[in-house]
Amino acid sequence: MEIITRFHSSLFALVSGFVLPLLVASVGINYGQIADNLPSPENVIPLLRSIGINKVKLYDADPQVLRAFANTSVEFVVALGNEYLAKMKDPEKSLAWVKTNVQSFLPATKITCITIGNEVLTLNDTSLSDNLLPAMQSVHTALVSLGLDKQVSVTTAHSLAVLQNSYPPSAGAFREDLTEYITPILNFHAKTGSPFLINAYPYFAYKGNPKQVPLDFVLFQPNSGVVDPGSNLRYDNMLFAQMDAVYAALASQGYKKLPLQISETGWPSKGDEDEAGATPENAKKYNGNLMKLVSQKKGTPSRPNSDLNIYVFALFNENLKPGPTSERNYGLFKPDGTPAYQLGLATMNGSGNSSTGSPASSGYPASTPSPTSSSTGYLSITSATERVSSVSAAAICGWLSSSLLFFLSSKPW
Repeated sequence: MEIITRFHSSLFALVSGFVLPLLVASVGINYGQIADNLPSPENVIPLLRSIGINKVKLYDADPQVLRAFANTSVEFVVALGNEYLAKMKDPEKSLAWVKTNVQSFLPATKITCITIGNEVLTLNDTSLSDNLLPAMQSVHTALVSLGLDKQVSVTTAHSLAVLQNSYPPSAGAFREDLTEYITPILNFHAKTGSPFLINAYPYFAYKGNPKQVPLDFVLFQPNSGVVDPGSNLRYDNMLFAQMDAVYAALASQGYKKLPLQISETGWPSKGDEDEAGATPENAKKYNGNLMKLVSQKKGTPSRPNSDLNIYVFALFNENLKPGPTSERNYGLFKPDGTPAYQLGLATMNGSGNSSTGSPASSGYPASTPSPTSSSTGYLSITSATERVSSVSAAAICGWLSSSLLFFLSSKPW
């Protein structure tokens, strides 16, 4: 009882102190749950309502969460972890999973999307890569058989490392060695109408080269920007440049109209001594400025009329995540409901919704031992960064490569 009272008191203080515009409908939140001190889903509902979030992405399909948010109109993305790709190829198992983890909660809980795996194609594991599309197809077939495919889409989230070229944005292209996987996945998206998801973290570019990557450019702060010579478009922030590089890559494959969503982006409020830029002030600027941009309903330079569908990482700091200190400090909030830093979001009285999460074990296929955390790809955001940390800037792949090349040239594009 004391914990609940303390949480509600914290929420009151939170609601009383926020002053910036509410999050808009196109901003979602990632609810990670690798922690032992998170509030119950029921206690998270008023917290999310207070800041107007109505879209949440989980890393599983936790029934406790989905039940708690029945009749709230919050939109949920649920997930199947990398470790279940092989099993989901089996039509019977995928049908059973969909019945248990999706159909049983509809329509009271609004589930709109299922993500299959996380950053699979850049893990250098052919067993996972080979199973990714078949798993996506099998789950989609299950939805079709249940008459749910028009309301629930199927997709997967990629790292920016799927790009071979991302500098300048107009020259964005997918890695040639991934073509055999990327092309049929894009075809699947086009046929089913599902979005292409990318996890993008400008923070890593700054962390890798703080003396060369302008902080204002990655934090959406005022700056002179740079011009893409191929398109003559000006960019004043890294995230939009990364997004347009993905748009260019999609267009080069003939999928110009495929919708793009940023499934993860964020900035840590605390880090180790060697984690440059991981401060409350920088986290406040990154997430706060990003939300302001989205609220203005502006698209990227190359897609000014496209919606910005972005999921911020993350809702809470997660005390059991492995890795450097930053891994445990991406949350907008502490587990007691107080802000991790003063982001400054205006409050909303009674309307607006969002979602939450709970034990990472509960959304997995029946008769399968529950893992101690969500999907493997989610466990460590920085794992890809650490793998390439000793490589020269010119050789670093994906987002880090594009971000550094942005600034290593002595001249604008």
